[in-house]
Amino acid sequence: MSGLVLKLGPKERVLINGAVIENGDRRSRLSIVTPNANILRLRDAIHPEEVNTPVRRVCYIAQLVLSGDAEPKEASIQLMRGIEQLSQVLTDPDSRKILNAATAEVQSEQYYQALKSLRALIPREERLLSAAKYQ
Repeated sequence: MSGLVLKLGPKERVLINGAVIENGDRRSRLSIVTPNANILRLRDAIHPEEVNTPVRRVCYIAQLVLSGDAEPKEASIQLMRGIEQLSQVLTDPDSRKILNAATAEVQSEQYYQALKSLRALIPREERLLSAAKYQ
């Protein structure tokens, strides 16, 4: 996670290696220099009741690693299976690129980056699920 810069709004919370940190009254920047730190912006967190689609399920697994609620090796297996399943459905070039990036990030144990990549698929999934309702 070396070189990550977090820009936090007033009172924004972030989870870093299991500790919730709340920003003060002003905007600020944090530079994370510790490699492999587990970081999750709480505003970006997917709540358990929101885990209701295939992409969100895979994102949630990555999030559990970052929050310290899942063991990375076990979660990696689940993440790779989930990414493989998504690749069977999301076959367009943009989705493939995102899934390939997520695969590489999981393999290199960069769970924050994997979550970030996978979250990019949520709007696409929402459009596909919405279109399926009208067919």
